[in-house]
Amino acid sequence: MLALPSQMTLNEASAALKVLLPAISAEPGPQVQLDASTLTHIDTATLSVLLACRRRASALQRSFSVQHAPARLVQLAKLYGVQDLLELQTA
Repeated sequence: MLALPSQMTLNEASAALKVLLPAISAEPGPQVQLDASTLTHIDTATLSVLLACRRRASALQRSFSVQHAPARLVQLAKLYGVQDLLELQTA
């Protein structure tokens, strides 16, 4: 399981992608799980990062999910209609 940073807003999105995308490619196994338990600062860029991670997992033919999603992330994903794509699992 790959851990997400505590802050993943527009300011951190590019740096997060530079770390997460290669880590997803290197992650062994049939599924990619991201741990969002420490994620506290989010905005719509967070959704963009997570969708890019999902695309990478899909390109590698792996399932994708976000574990321990904070309520704010779930609300934002529902607002934008991407909660099913991100496979958000709450704590």
